[in-house]
Amino acid sequence: MTAEQDKPFWETKTLADMTPAEWEALCDGCAKCCLHKLEDEDSGMIHYTRVACRYLDQKKCRCTVYETRKRLVPDCIKLEPGEISELHWMPGTCAYRLLDEGRPLPVWHPLLTGDRKALVETGNSVSGKVISEDHVHEEGFDEHIIHWV
Repeated sequence: MTAEQDKPFWETKTLADMTPAEWEALCDGCAKCCLHKLEDEDSGMIHYTRVACRYLDQKKCRCTVYETRKRLVPDCIKLEPGEISELHWMPGTCAYRLLDEGRPLPVWHPLLTGDRKALVETGNSVSGKVISEDHVHEEGFDEHIIHWV
């Protein structure tokens, strides 16, 4: 085996070259992308809220309608390799963003640790920190801006 073959797929492949299974495995399951965000019209700054999509299983940090999410939530983003750099609202800890920028995965990433325990222990998951959009009027999202993302 060569040294290149000993490396994990995310260190040897571009995002565009990954298989669908490899692409999905990159997601650490933090669910930060499932939070509603507000953009300041003057500055363009993105503000995360603690308001989560109604389809987020808040305990598992997984979409409960993943396969049909685009039909149910038309503005839900289906990430594609070529557009990661355009999605400036993606959290700085997102594996897709990190790899697109040529940076390594964080030490707590499940692909490195083998489970989600470190993700949760380091506070990088939204589990236990969010509320469903079903409980907040859209005009009140600004009252739920957070700074822990």
